[in-house]
This record gives sequence, structure tokens and C-alpha cells, in this order.
Amino acid sequence: QVQLLESGGGSVQAGGSLRLSCAASGYTALRYCMAWFRQVPGKEREGIGTMYSGSTPTYNTDSVKGRFTISRDSAKNTLYLQMNSLKPEDTATYYCAADSGGRWPCTSRHTFYNSWGQGTQVTVSS
Repeated sequence: QVQLLESGGGSVQAGGSLRLSCAASGYTALRYCMAWFRQVPGKEREGIGTMYSGSTPTYNTDSVKGRFTISRDSAKNTLYLQMNSLKPEDTATYYCAADSGGRWPCTSRHTFYNSWGQGTQVTVSS
């Protein structure tokens, strides 16, 4: 059974850093897309970035470029989101997602992904 387990959320002050992790298990495809999304209540889920196995990340949200870094450890089947210089507007529930079918290229459309983590809350205070 495909599962994604997120960790690393929390509360920080503006300017601080957090690192989110997303551990995947149960995937049979050798290569597949993983992605980070975030969502604020009442708003659509926003794609932050994607990363295919063995490739470089693609960032989909201009507001995080230069501050957030997506990385992936294929040996550990884990996706990371390093968030620096956090701002109050980064406050959201963050989700990781994966496409177990191994399709490429990755997209920022949430409908592309068929597996989702449970979500982790990130709160940034001013």
C-alpha cells in the first residue's frame, strides 16, 4: 500500500527556518513524481514545486523561489522541503504528494497526484 508520511511542521517566527520531510513507502515504480503543496483554509491548494526521481526540482510558486528548496533522497524514498526566511504568508498546511504511476513530466496540478500525505501545519508569526 502506497503511503506518504510527513513530518517537520511547527511554529516559527518570521525569518526562521523549517524543514519538512515526506517519507514514501509501498511504491513499485522505480521513478515517480513527488511534489509539495500548501493550502490555507478557504483557498485552493497551491503547488510549491515538484521533483522527479533523479532529476532537479521545479518550483511552481514565485513567492518561494530563493527561499524554499526541494530535495529528494531516492535511497530513503524521502522528499524534503527546506524553508528559509519564512514569512507570515507562508502559514498553511503543507502536503506532499506522489504519483505512483511513474508518469513524467511532473505537473503542479493536484489532480495529477494519487497519493497524499496527512498534511503538516506550518505557522509563521510576525
